[in-house]
Amino acid sequence: MKHLLKLLDLSGEEIISILNLADQLKYENKHHIPHPLLAGKTLGMIFEKASTRTRVSFEVGMNQLGGTPLFLSSGDMQIGRGEPVEDTARVLSRYLDGIMIRTYSQEEVENLAKFGNIPIINGLTDFCHPCQVLADLMTIREYKGSLNGLKMCFIGDGNNMMNSLIVGGLKCGMQVSVACPEGYRPPKVILDFAEGNPDFSMFEKPEEAAKDADVLITDVWASMGQEGEAEKRKKAFAGYQINDSLMALAKPDAMVLHCLPAHRGEEITAEVFEKHAKEIFDEAENRLHAQKAVLVKVLGDEEE
Repeated sequence: MKHLLKLLDLSGEEIISILNLADQLKYENKHHIPHPLLAGKTLGMIFEKASTRTRVSFEVGMNQLGGTPLFLSSGDMQIGRGEPVEDTARVLSRYLDGIMIRTYSQEEVENLAKFGNIPIINGLTDFCHPCQVLADLMTIREYKGSLNGLKMCFIGDGNNMMNSLIVGGLKCGMQVSVACPEGYRPPKVILDFAEGNPDFSMFEKPEEAAKDADVLITDVWASMGQEGEAEKRKKAFAGYQINDSLMALAKPDAMVLHCLPAHRGEEITAEVFEKHAKEIFDEAENRLHAQKAVLVKVLGDEEE
């Protein structure tokens, strides 16, 4: 595995292989078994978007693997002053063993991979959030034992989370249902990927999507960079909330996930959030383990 740019690039088998390694690394972490698989390796971490979980989990993860993480704020780099990404990629390839980038444009991530010659990991773009969804799939499998055949339901915006959940879920044999208002659906490339797959369904009414779900997932209505649309989006997403009445339509043992940060009272009620807090914060923890697995896959030596 050379890069992690988007889940569309991976096969179901490759995703499961990452999850299996993540499980192993989590076990070793819990039992204080050292695993310095990336000793001597350096990861540059470029942030053009603010971060809590992404920065801390990658930094801690790289340290636990014996490597060195290097925080690179775009505001302190020439890329933030207009240096072409293709030049940045070629320069950083001379210094680093890999780059993780959290930014707006998917094209920027793809160009880093195109013009550089070191592994690139997508820490988030407006198009997709592969690291988060790997952690989500890991968490679902922990709680349910398997992914194949489970029904996963996403309620809300056709954003980077919905995009990656559709792809990751379908590639791992899940049934995926989504509910979003007209005008906020996933982009054509995602719908083209899912078209014709009997395990995919898209609804306008959340109640239809949530029926008999094993897992319900949501995200904020206005993502970073969309703050100016917050009021407009509140109106558009009224009713697209995970609450007790929606949970009653899912399976009795349905779990709830949220990538965080959560806006209680908007996309999810405080009551449902707290009832499923263990699942949600296990999901947050699993960012660390899933990303460590990705780091080993793309930065590790072949024999590892």
